[in-house]
Amino acid sequence: MEIRLAGSGDTEAIRAIYNHEVTTSTATFDLVERSLEDQKAWLAARAGAFSVLVAEIDDEVAGFASLSPFRERAAYRSTVENSVYVAAEHRGRGVADRLLGNLLEVARTSGFHSVIARIGGNNEASTALHAKHGFREVGVERQVGRKFGRWQDVTVMQVVFDEA
Repeated sequence: MEIRLAGSGDTEAIRAIYNHEVTTSTATFDLVERSLEDQKAWLAARAGAFSVLVAEIDDEVAGFASLSPFRERAAYRSTVENSVYVAAEHRGRGVADRLLGNLLEVARTSGFHSVIARIGGNNEASTALHAKHGFREVGVERQVGRKFGRWQDVTVMQVVFDEA
């Protein structure tokens, strides 16, 4: 498995992985699949410190992870939000673990102080993955989204680098 920065040639693979989650899971609260143009714009917006990493197995993108701004106000600039998605056929192979570990190193070396994970739909695997990487639960937003005809909670987890 190779972990590397995503490039424009990864756009369709990232879109396919993400859109599968849009239509089948509560890992994202998006209800509409991304178009190719939307995915290109999303990837372009994450240049520089707001990185996107891909995991590649046998020349195939098996998953991706990204950093996004946490909030727009200036005081939040040192905090980012992370996302990790793995193609269904590659789950259980350590892809998410490697992606998140590498993504946290990118966040740390880019000078970010805090990373937030917002985990939708009682996703126990994602909660356990983040806990393994030092995230702690800091709250639960109750019934903040509605998907598949049910109210969904969001578990908020956080890791702080060099905590004061």
